[in-house]
Amino acid sequence: MWQLFVRWFHKWSSPKWFYEMSKPWSFWLGWAALLITTTAIIWGLGFAPVERLQGNSYRIIFIHVPSAFLSEAIYVTIAIAGAIGLIWRIKLAYYVAKICVPLGMSMAFLALATGAIWGKPTWGHWWVWDMRITSMLILLLLYIGLWALHNAMERPESGDRAAAILALVGVVNIPVIKFSVNLVTTLHQPATLKFTEKAPMHISMLIPLLLSILGFYLAFLALMLVRSRIEILRRERKAKWVQQEIEQLGNR
Repeated sequence: MWQLFVRWFHKWSSPKWFYEMSKPWSFWLGWAALLITTTAIIWGLGFAPVERLQGNSYRIIFIHVPSAFLSEAIYVTIAIAGAIGLIWRIKLAYYVAKICVPLGMSMAFLALATGAIWGKPTWGHWWVWDMRITSMLILLLLYIGLWALHNAMERPESGDRAAAILALVGVVNIPVIKFSVNLVTTLHQPATLKFTEKAPMHISMLIPLLLSILGFYLAFLALMLVRSRIEILRRERKAKWVQQEIEQLGNR
């Protein structure tokens, strides 16, 4: 079993193998993400019932929660990929970590923006310096730092290693975001979804929320595969198989 895993791991760590195998996955994941996310957003914005305390303003949850979840998950992905790159010197892991940075940055910004839009009519404030919101802002700044490191270094390999170290240091912020509302009493409401407790939402609200989260994650996977393939072509452009692939793309 272990030998099978090692063989599978080494195959997927090959840029050429990853490039070829990711083609169909990105296509089907993209279509699944589009279908599920569209269904969730239409259901949540148009057909879910009005919340008894917050009215219609709560509907932004169908964008806010998935983007917040995904911003944290992407950062963990970057940290894991960076660790793989540093420990096993697998260059594909660095490629994946780099292309995930703008995706995670976008999700962190979207989470903060939608949170502010939601907070104004609900709590009367666009922004408060509580633990959850401040730690999310730190996450956005970490993403900006990763992006800056990748673009500031003359050699891409140096940027990869520096960004990987920063990602591993900054990963301590993720549990702070996760458990902040349970540690400190703030305006931000407690976590809506918990594995250990029943969700305090009506099923007609919960289903589109879960679908939206799933759709966002599938969209991220599809975009990650597409952007990884582009990064492989850019980084491996001197390889013979890449030159042949580029020629084939140019002839289509």
